[in-house]
Amino acid sequence: MDTHSPHILVFSSLFPSQAQPTAGVFVRERMFNVAKHLPLCVVSPKPWFPLQGLLRLIKPHFRPETNRYEEQAAVDVFQPRYLSFPGVLKRFDGVLMALGAWRSVRRLQKQGRVQLIDAHFAYPDGYAATLLGKWLNLPVTITLRGTEHRHSRDRTLRQPLHKALQRAVHVFGVSEDLCDVARRLGLPNSKLQVVGNGVDLTKFSLTEKPLARSALGLDSSDVVLVSVGGLVERKGFHRVIEVLPELLKQFANLRLLIVGGATAEGNNRAQLEQQVKDLGLQRQVQFLGPRPHDQLAPILSAADVFVLATGNEGWANVFLEAMACGLPVVSTQVGGNKEVVTSDDYGFLVPFGDSAALCTALATAIQKQWDTRAIVAYAQNNSWEHRVKTLVQKFKELTHD
Repeated sequence: MDTHSPHILVFSSLFPSQAQPTAGVFVRERMFNVAKHLPLCVVSPKPWFPLQGLLRLIKPHFRPETNRYEEQAAVDVFQPRYLSFPGVLKRFDGVLMALGAWRSVRRLQKQGRVQLIDAHFAYPDGYAATLLGKWLNLPVTITLRGTEHRHSRDRTLRQPLHKALQRAVHVFGVSEDLCDVARRLGLPNSKLQVVGNGVDLTKFSLTEKPLARSALGLDSSDVVLVSVGGLVERKGFHRVIEVLPELLKQFANLRLLIVGGATAEGNNRAQLEQQVKDLGLQRQVQFLGPRPHDQLAPILSAADVFVLATGNEGWANVFLEAMACGLPVVSTQVGGNKEVVTSDDYGFLVPFGDSAALCTALATAIQKQWDTRAIVAYAQNNSWEHRVKTLVQKFKELTHD
């Protein structure tokens, strides 16, 4: 690593921790690959308010306690608290996040460990980061990741979102679709750059299906679908479950593996389990719970098709991870999905909320003779190695005296 390389501070409230190991894995994957080339540390502010521990008596997964400091893969991760009331006063989250993180960022700056702040999500994280940049005279970049569509339509949050983008020295979008949101808010093309997410080929690769299935108690003759994500309504597991009875008419040995658990958005596992029971699908659907990122490949390798009936995505890393394991993808025509599943050679996209189209696409995907090598090659061409070169070059440009 060049001793003159700029020191980057990653700023993201959504970041894995010992308390929530699967939260924001896509941020860590991106930036820890950057850390192979540039010195990097992380500040991940965590929301807090008095007596929130009492809420956990009702909602056990609500804002779990986190350590103020963790070391992850030799990278320092600081997790200061900031005042945030659940469900209300969201227009103040950006300012309160900045105030809560100020001491941590200022200390790192004094230690010579911050030349640029790279924030993930434009609000509240990007807004807070640009305030810190203003107070501490540091350049700030923002990476748009998917919440920006919703925030740009919110009358309360649209203005702070716009301010954050204007203050940033550069804005990355993980998809062209997200960059379009920034353009509609008046950001010039000169400040925008698409840098999609990638796949870690050391973690995700094509492996032996029989071994993978045996480990999960699956038969070689089973038709296996797999879906991965936080167990929240937005991810659409219920939409997949509801088409299974129709698919079972064609594929009697159909199985669905669901990987995921509670997230900061919520946890609808109980509702999904009830749906499975109501439809009599207990034998067909397996809830595998949350799994560490580096344990997903064997599960993906056991399947025939990856499916995610999601309502919103910026750039779904899991699509490329599935493809790297040889799976075609069936998903929805939302967000940046069309920029990942770019051809029917790699999978199918269907209109969001169209159950009949989803069912047809899954049936077609199950029966189609896919060119597995072409799918894997496409994923390999979208490795982190290619993405990181672009990010590192831009960070160096923005900090060059």
